[in-house]
This record gives sequence, structure tokens and C-alpha cells, in this order.
Amino acid sequence: MTPAAWVCLFLPLGSAGLITALGTSISRRTAGWIATLACAGSFVAAFVSFVAMLGREPENRSELSTAWTWLTGGDFRVGFSILTDPLSMMMMLIVAGVGSLIVAYSIGYMDGDDEERRYFAYMSLFVFSMLMLVQGGNLLLLLVGWGLVGLSSYLLIGFWHHRPEAVAAAKKAFIMNAFGDATMALGFFLLIQKTGTLDYAPVFQRADGLSSTVLNLVALGLLGGAVAKSAQLPLQTWLPDAMEGPTPVSALIHAATMVTAGVYLIVRTHPLFELAPRVEDLAAGLGAATLLMAGLIALVQTDIKRVIAYSTMSQIGYMFLGAGIGAYANAMFHLMTHAFFKALLFLAAGIVIHALSGEQDIRKMGGLRALMPRTWLAMLVGGLALTGVPPLSGFFSKDSILAAALDRGWYGDLLFAAGLVGAFLTGLYTFRMLFVVFGGEQSAYVQEHPPHAHGDAVARWSMYLTVGALTVLAVFGGWFQFAGVWTPITDWLDPVARPLVEASNAQEAIASVLAVVLGLAGIAVAWWLYSARRARVPKPSRVLERKFYFDELYAGIFYWPAVALTKLFYWVVEGPLVGGSIRGVTDVARWSGSRTRALQTGLVRSYVLALGGGVAVLIVVFVAVR
Repeated sequence: MTPAAWVCLFLPLGSAGLITALGTSISRRTAGWIATLACAGSFVAAFVSFVAMLGREPENRSELSTAWTWLTGGDFRVGFSILTDPLSMMMMLIVAGVGSLIVAYSIGYMDGDDEERRYFAYMSLFVFSMLMLVQGGNLLLLLVGWGLVGLSSYLLIGFWHHRPEAVAAAKKAFIMNAFGDATMALGFFLLIQKTGTLDYAPVFQRADGLSSTVLNLVALGLLGGAVAKSAQLPLQTWLPDAMEGPTPVSALIHAATMVTAGVYLIVRTHPLFELAPRVEDLAAGLGAATLLMAGLIALVQTDIKRVIAYSTMSQIGYMFLGAGIGAYANAMFHLMTHAFFKALLFLAAGIVIHALSGEQDIRKMGGLRALMPRTWLAMLVGGLALTGVPPLSGFFSKDSILAAALDRGWYGDLLFAAGLVGAFLTGLYTFRMLFVVFGGEQSAYVQEHPPHAHGDAVARWSMYLTVGALTVLAVFGGWFQFAGVWTPITDWLDPVARPLVEASNAQEAIASVLAVVLGLAGIAVAWWLYSARRARVPKPSRVLERKFYFDELYAGIFYWPAVALTKLFYWVVEGPLVGGSIRGVTDVARWSGSRTRALQTGLVRSYVLALGGGVAVLIVVFVAVR
């Protein structure tokens, strides 16, 4: 099992290094195939490890493999090791599997781009970084992967660096994630001080002896990292701007990798969160608030990718809700199904964008159902799965989280109510997008720019085959588990993440019926307003259009004071002192040079007189010394 796990980790890194080393000596298409085959090989290696793990007893399915001792300092030691257990194995399969499909899709989507080689090197680095995060055998390696994911996302979001919007979005994502990285690092420093280690098992064992203050601070530090990486309140503003990157990048960041890292972190470190129950409740509350806020903002978005982006933020909110109440397996189950249908929605939207020559404004679309029937079917499946309509995947995973909330007392009831409202909003904003883009008459823009095929046959099929595979997964992916009947995922994760709550069959039934009814009600309202047009669409709220003014708030608190402070330092310190001293030195040098130049007359007698005068001075000096 262990050798295959190491292969799974390092194949994408080898791909990134190989593409970089070969440079322009390989074609752009070859670079795409190298990256795709490496990620697919990583998935195969993960599957081999999974099969080997299946042959073991549940209590023996955790294996720590150390390549070498990486850091030492007194009694503190950290090994370069990987942890292969049911939780990391589940993430390895999701990351490598969905990641390889997205990279394969990119062969068609990025066909003809001048920087394809750089793009595929970045994508391979991203997949490696995420695998490092989930396979790291200790908290320090998790932090290394955490930082590398932030770096990779920065490179990919700003891939089209000739566009100022892309550069600004990349910097915004990097800075906001760096804030979360800092809170995590502070939490780790506390653990080193109090426990002397960052290895998972010893940390969890010794945490019982820590004070509640230390435990709360550590859990808050971890939650800060999770909130930033998963774009939850109040560090969510970077995620919509990340749509400036290529569409496959959006799919990779939103579906199977970066934004799900926060959920994985909470589940992986759940023993620490369980010792800080108020912080765990805070995580669930932030998830509930985020899923409502993101759902409301999605109602007024006009960019097709941003609608899907806000749906990601909302669905991650469900996962935070589940992880925060202790329904770890339910949160991870939704993470898996979300990877399927969210990647499907992004990649199908990418086909629409490509067909319309890069247009992303849904107001310029319409009537595409007849022109793009396969893409319409894929988007419909993804939309129904996202809404949680049975028997598609989202129904099984999202409803299980809502049912678990009913087993958490009055606080769980509040979270359950928020989740139900979120289900209604999901149906409304998802099918608003679908009815506007694919329904109705063809817009003037569509008539002037009819959809066209992109690139050659290989490029087209790389896009359609991957979308087809994800469509199948979005339909059947939820069948991996039937709550109360067949629970292999819960049983699989039980040795490493035993749930704190367990919904009854009655609670499962109540949650499913209400969530489905409200999801269908959202679809019905969307049809009434945007397809049948039986009522006037309400004017968008200014608050929703401005995204609850979070960007303006942060600009007022952080950006503009920082700009004012830098200007003050320029006027008071840099201008007069640094700049003034440099100008003074140059002025003195210029004045000295001009005076020295005046002595260069070109007359021999002047030089002889100066030479004689100099000799006379030397003679006087030597005589005086004697």
C-alpha cells in the first residue's frame, strides 16, 4: 500500500518538473498529455492503495510511512512522512480522480493558447500540492501542502497575467489565504510549545491535558485557516474574483481541491475541535450563515461562472455545518458528490463560454438548448444534483447533513432551518441560470455569434468525454450510501472520524421530504419568473449586488488606511530622508565634478605648475615631520 501512495503523491510533481525541464522542445499538446497521464496514474496508484487497504481489518487501515527525518530541534522532530488511512484515501481518490478529468478537459479548452505548457505545469503542481495536503503525515506537512495550494492557486488564477483583473484576483486570493495560513501557523506554534510535537496521534493524545484556553486558541487558529481556504464568512470575498482564471482552473479550485481543504482540515483535526466545542459550534454557524448569504448573492449574479462560484460557497457551507456538528462522514460524503456535480457544472459552462467566443454574461445568452443539446443535458443533470433532487447525488449527501442537524438540539434546529432555506435558494438561483442561458428565444448576441465548435476533433472530444463521465458520476455518485440502509462511507471513515450525531430514520425522512419540496419550490419559482415569465422579475437588491458590502468594508478597514499610511511615510520619511539624502549625495558629486572639470584647462604650464606645487607641499610635509 505504501509504495503506491508515494507514487500517487509524486507523479503530478514529476509531471510539473518534466514539462518545465523540456520547455519548448515539446509541443503544447504533448504537455497536456503528460499532465493528464500523470494525474491519471496518480489516481490508479490511489486506487491500488485503496484495494490494498480494503483487505485489512478496519483497525489496521492506518499506516504512517516516513522517508526521512526532515527537521530536528532539541526534542522536536518532524519526519517527511505520509499518512495513509481511510480519510486520506478518500481524499486521494477524489483529488486525483476528478483532477485528472479536469486536466484532460483542459487539453481541449486550452487548445491554441500560447502558454499551454506553463498552464499544464501549474495544474500538475496544484494536484501535487493538494495531495501533499491530504497525505501529509503530520501537521507541518499539512501546512506545507496548505501553502503550496495557495501558491498554485495564485499562479493559476492569474494565469492570463496580461489581464489586470486576473492579476488583482490572484493577489486577493493569495493575501486572504495567507491570513488563514498565519492563524494556522500560530495554532501550530502553540501545539509545539504545549505538546512538543506536530504528529497527529501524539498531538491528539496530549491535547486532553491542555487548558481550555489553549485548546480554544488552537481550534480558532485552525478554523481561521479552514475559513480562508474554503471561502467561508468572513473571508469569502476572494472566491468570486477567482473566476478570472481559465474555467478548468475554476473547476479544480471549486470542485475537488482547494475550497474543500477546510472541510478536510476540520475532519482531520476533529479531536482538537471536540475539545473546543464552542469553536466547533462556531464552524457550523459560519457554514450556515455562508450558505444563506452565498445563495442570496447568487440570485443577482449575471456571470455564469460567478453563479456557480457562489453555489460552491453555499455548498461548502453545508459541509462546514456537517463537520461542525460532528457529522464528519456526512460532510465528507457531500464533499465527494459535490466534486462530481460542481466539476460538471463548471466544465459544461466552459463549453458554453467557448462556444460563444468567451462570453460569460447570461443576459447575452438564451435559446441555447436547441443549439447545444448535450451541454444542456449535462447542465440540467448538474443543476438537479446541486438542488438535491432524487435520485441524483446531491439528494443523498446534502439531506444527510440536514438530518444530522436535527440530532443536535435547539442549535441544530436553527442550522436545519438555515439549510432548508438554502435548499430553496439553490433551486431558485440554479434554474434561474439554466432557464436564462438555455431557455427562451435566442438572444441578439447568440444570433450574431452562433455557437461554434472549438479546435480539432481531439480537443472537442477531450471536453465532451470528461463532461460525460462527470454526468454519470453526478447521477450515480450518491448511490454509494443510503442513510439508514447502507452506509459504507460512514463505516469506512468510522475508525478515524467517528460521528458525534446520528440521525434516526424519522429525522432522515423529515429532512429529505422538506429539502426536496423546497428545492422543487425554488425550481418552480425560477420557471415562473424566468421561463414562463408569468410575473415581473423583482429589481435586484443593491445590497445583494454589492455582495453585502464586504469588499467595501475591507477596503475601508485595511486597504485605504494602508494606502494613507504609505503616503504618510513617503511624505515624512522616504521623501525627505531617503530621497533627500540620495539627492544630496548626487548634488555634492555633481558639484565636485563640475569644479574638478574646471581645472582641466588643457594648458601644459598649468599642469606643470600644479605638479610643482604638489611636490613643494610634500617637501614641506616631510621637513615638518622630521
